Amino acid sequence: MTSKHKEMAEWYKRAQEEILDSMDEELEMEMDDGRLSVDGDGNSTVPRNVYFKELFRLQSELVKLQDWVVANKVKVAVLFEGRDSAGKGGAIKRISQRLNPRVCKVVALPAPNERERTQWYFQRYISQLPAGGEIVLFDRSWYNRAGVEKVMGFCTKKEYEEFLRTVPDLERMMISSGIILIKYWFSISDDEQYNRFMMRIHDPLKQWKLSPMDLEARRLWEAYTKAKETMLERTHIPEAPWWVVAANDKKKARLNCISHLLTQIPYHEISHPEITLPARVHNPDYLRGPVPPEMYVPDLY
Repeated sequence: MTSKHKEMAEWYKRAQEEILDSMDEELEMEMDDGRLSVDGDGNSTVPRNVYFKELFRLQSELVKLQDWVVANKVKVAVLFEGRDSAGKGGAIKRISQRLNPRVCKVVALPAPNERERTQWYFQRYISQLPAGGEIVLFDRSWYNRAGVEKVMGFCTKKEYEEFLRTVPDLERMMISSGIILIKYWFSISDDEQYNRFMMRIHDPLKQWKLSPMDLEARRLWEAYTKAKETMLERTHIPEAPWWVVAANDKKKARLNCISHLLTQIPYHEISHPEITLPARVHNPDYLRGPVPPEMYVPDLY
């Protein structure tokens, strides 16, 4: 077999694995405890049946955490940082999947507009911080300044240095105010990012995930590495340390991240009163009007 054929065979195998992983993502949304046994190897070192069982177990613990946060008016902010395609979004999705969106909120801010660019840098992020009884998951955060803005030249050297100087004090203030602040960096290898970018290029359903900024970030891999190392060195403080998630294996990364997150908050199960469904009120004078057939969605399936 020629090297070209070997490369094509490897890409074909990789494409099959990506399809299986996409199917897993959909299955996770639909499966319940009675259908946890899933066959197949998938593309992870974690067997599918183990992965699904652990995911559901951890998500049930997240529900307990949510109840405890609400009952005690706790404020939790979790930052998810990492390179493009590192798996931050997948982990966030699994954390928030079974939680109340009024309690667990995902924040993914777009690029700042003209007005926001004239504000104090942290201002638009501060307004997204949790109130009592809320969990906020930041899909990228104020650390944009230490990464993409630094590498792409979207901020000045003075602004960058000011950020690194002040952010530890700002985070200490958040913690002093009662916020539980947890920071994750999702780490993937050069080769793994290349593979994921190539899959996105060749998958019409995922091409939207690739922006010109992502492609430029790929070219500037080493510059991003240097920026990451400086960021971790300057902002890893005892009150708000960084936690690095090994993310080459997406399934392991999700499970490890959720498991670790649960250990960072001293929650316990909250007792709830037994729920009784009330009897329905029947009004003998009520007549339900017919719904015109043309109002129904066509029954194609």
